[in-house]
Amino acid sequence: MMVKSFTPPSSQSSVQDSGNSKLSVIEVVPENGIGALVSSSPTILRTTQAEPEILRYDPVEILAHYENKLLQVLRRTLAVLQPTLSYVFGLWLDNKRGVKVKNDRSRAIQLRELLTKLGPAYIKIGQALSTRPDLVPPVYLEELTRLQDQLPAFPNEIAYQFIEEELGAKPEEIYAEVSPEPIAAASLGQVYKGKLKTGEEVAIKVQRPDLREIITIDLYILRRLAGWVQRKVKRVRSDLVGILDELGDRIFEEMDYIHEGENAERFFELYGHIQDIYVPKIYWEYTNRRVLTMEWIKGIKLTQTSEIKELGIDARYLIEVGVQCSLRQLLEHGFFHADPHPGNLLATFDGKLAYLDFGMMSEIRPPQRYGLIEAIVHVVNRDFDSLAQDYVKLEFLSPETDLTPIIPAFGKVFANAQGASVAELNIKSITDDLSALMYEYPFRVPPYYALIIRSLVTLEGIAIYIDPNFKVLSEAYPYVSKRLLTDPADELRTSLRDLLFKDGKFRWNRLENLLKNARSNQDYDFNLVVSQGIDFLSSERGAFIRDRLVDEFINGLDAMSKNALHGVTSLLRERVGLTAISETPRATVEQQQTLEHIKRIVGILRETRGFDPAKLAPQIAQIFVNPKVQNLGQQIAHRFTQKALAKLIRQLLAAEEIG
Repeated sequence: MMVKSFTPPSSQSSVQDSGNSKLSVIEVVPENGIGALVSSSPTILRTTQAEPEILRYDPVEILAHYENKLLQVLRRTLAVLQPTLSYVFGLWLDNKRGVKVKNDRSRAIQLRELLTKLGPAYIKIGQALSTRPDLVPPVYLEELTRLQDQLPAFPNEIAYQFIEEELGAKPEEIYAEVSPEPIAAASLGQVYKGKLKTGEEVAIKVQRPDLREIITIDLYILRRLAGWVQRKVKRVRSDLVGILDELGDRIFEEMDYIHEGENAERFFELYGHIQDIYVPKIYWEYTNRRVLTMEWIKGIKLTQTSEIKELGIDARYLIEVGVQCSLRQLLEHGFFHADPHPGNLLATFDGKLAYLDFGMMSEIRPPQRYGLIEAIVHVVNRDFDSLAQDYVKLEFLSPETDLTPIIPAFGKVFANAQGASVAELNIKSITDDLSALMYEYPFRVPPYYALIIRSLVTLEGIAIYIDPNFKVLSEAYPYVSKRLLTDPADELRTSLRDLLFKDGKFRWNRLENLLKNARSNQDYDFNLVVSQGIDFLSSERGAFIRDRLVDEFINGLDAMSKNALHGVTSLLRERVGLTAISETPRATVEQQQTLEHIKRIVGILRETRGFDPAKLAPQIAQIFVNPKVQNLGQQIAHRFTQKALAKLIRQLLAAEEIG
């Protein structure tokens, strides 16, 4: 491979970065004649070797470059078109014979094999399509999820050359040992096991030769094709060009091992503190754009259950740890591992769950994270009108979309779950049903959601392999419950209100269920719930819930007083013989139910971690000196007085009518 520098003409000769240093353009010309454009910057130098290149996907720059490389484009286009047209012709024949192409598994298998044959860019595209129910029929989705990116290894000589170019020294000068053959070879690179001069065992990841060049020209060709299809085929509703640009960004990030190392360090900062989660160390002095050196993890794939059991490790527990970690990734910090397949999740010999391969990461913005929790609440409530609006807010549907036929379609998707709690649902079955729905209606699946589904379905697949009865949502719901009870965000307070109230009526069973589930989450803090609950109920934001809770609390007090008075009058009549005293009525059925709910909730709280009777008295004293609590108490007393006066007036008026 030959590398040469050149300066672009006219005003495009340089671009200024924030530090006023120029970004030069480099053309990489391999032996196959296919070129690509990248940028290099001296500002990200991590070692004393040659400065690394920043991999940046720029479709405009790539377009301008290949406009003048027609022969290269034509050569690659023909190489791709020949097998592709053969496949498309087969689909056409099937259609003529009346075969339902979208349900033909044999054609789906052929597509997977074709994409593997076409190379790394098409493998990545197939993997991306496996999460796009708006573009691909369900049977094809299922087959594309099996698309593997294992490819034959490339020669050691090239790998060693890259190590020398990237790190500035020959492998034997850097590493004490390097395995004679790669231990794994994927679409973007291959991995060797090595040992540093200082004795640490490491994994050495080396990028494939000509990778960027091949992927860049394929993305260029596909982008032109996507634009044509988008203009000509009305059935296609999604932004194919935008999807390809998103994919291009992600592939270019994966090809930059410096970026992958930074991902690993960020992942460690956010989730490394979680009990029994392990993130390998990056050795930056032996890492550059095309070579990554990271800590070697001694462990076993989670799917090797018998070997894990022999070591005395509980694989099911590690899956529970993985679910909790995934929830924090998806719903708390938003930075998540988008490819948790069995090869990237290991059980270490000391019983921890280790994450590997941080090339494919993604991020979810806070509004999207809260939107997902809101959608969960609306599924729990079977509120499909609101669920359809959630999909508009989450950008699956445009605001102009007619939701009338979609709302009952949601009802059909969740029909089999009518008698089940959300914790008993299966992610795979739900996503399969939703995939069929999204293919039929004008959904446009955002890239972040596609990666979330891929992540969750993959994790659930591993979990079910370990324990067929494992329910990911059952493990997840305590965390969601904890978030609803403790997160002060307005969006989640609204979700909490929607969950606890229906038609203005308080649903005690929902609160009981939330408290039961939340207390089993390891991060649940009883004192935090009490403190935040009081703050919220005392605030203007909590007025709706506060007013109705006060009503329910008063109903409970009224029930207690009625029952107590009924008990006294019954005792006087039966034992003392004061028959002149009329027997007072018991609490109504509704009041009695409210009282029972309150008793059960008190029981739940007493069994919650952090509830300590010895500390309860000072806690109560501290709570009652809180001005917000005093204000809340005054409101309860005021409402109770109002209700008592209204009751007295009704009794007086009734007495006058009798008189």
